[in-house]
Amino acid sequence: MSRKQKALIMLALAAAMTFGVMPSASAMHIMEGYLPPTACVLWGVLCLPFLAAGFLSIRNRLNDNKRALPLLAVSGAFIFVISSLKIPSVTGSCSHMTGTGLGAILFGPFAVSVLGVIVLLFQAVLLAHGGLTTLGANIFSMAIAGPFVSYGIYLLCRKFRVNRKVGVFLAASVGDLFTYCVTSLQLAAAYPSEQGGIAASAIKFLGVFAPTQVPLAVIEGLLTVVIVIALESYAKPELKCVGYYKEEAKRS
Repeated sequence: MSRKQKALIMLALAAAMTFGVMPSASAMHIMEGYLPPTACVLWGVLCLPFLAAGFLSIRNRLNDNKRALPLLAVSGAFIFVISSLKIPSVTGSCSHMTGTGLGAILFGPFAVSVLGVIVLLFQAVLLAHGGLTTLGANIFSMAIAGPFVSYGIYLLCRKFRVNRKVGVFLAASVGDLFTYCVTSLQLAAAYPSEQGGIAASAIKFLGVFAPTQVPLAVIEGLLTVVIVIALESYAKPELKCVGYYKEEAKRS
């Protein structure tokens, strides 16, 4: 491992240690005991195939090129750091960014599901952010649904030759918003409204999160673009090894 790779990993770990230790709060991850047992089991089972595919994806990528490891560590640390920064929302809840768009762009959505498990598990145990019984639901919304949307938007932007930075911004911000849409549906399914059922309840939850989450999604998009610019400046060989520049290589 080169000195540059070691420096990237140490920087990511330092950032996680600096910003990750935050006071516990009633955060946006669905809290412990908030979902009925059947919902907890269902969401956990739905996550299993994605996690298996993610493990294989990471193993194959690292077997092909060990230089991808520093970028994988940076992606995981980025998720941990900004998803631990909680912003007070309305009705006593909190909102936060997700950080999964960066990993989805660099490694694909399946790999991010594994990074999300690690992050959410540590946050639930160490920061009281989320919960163990609701781990499956939180994984599905933040580490599966959001990254798949981010990855899809990024591919569409590359296909239509949208400016790369604009594509990164859209992928990160829309993926963040979609995470909260899925979370709202999960909460609505567990607590449907007496009048209007799941649909009415989902609209209410979305209304709770929207005032803080929309600006946070914009901020996350901008932060992701800044991180990508830094990586393009200081980790271009590592970006090449994960296929970040493959579109330009094909056209040339």
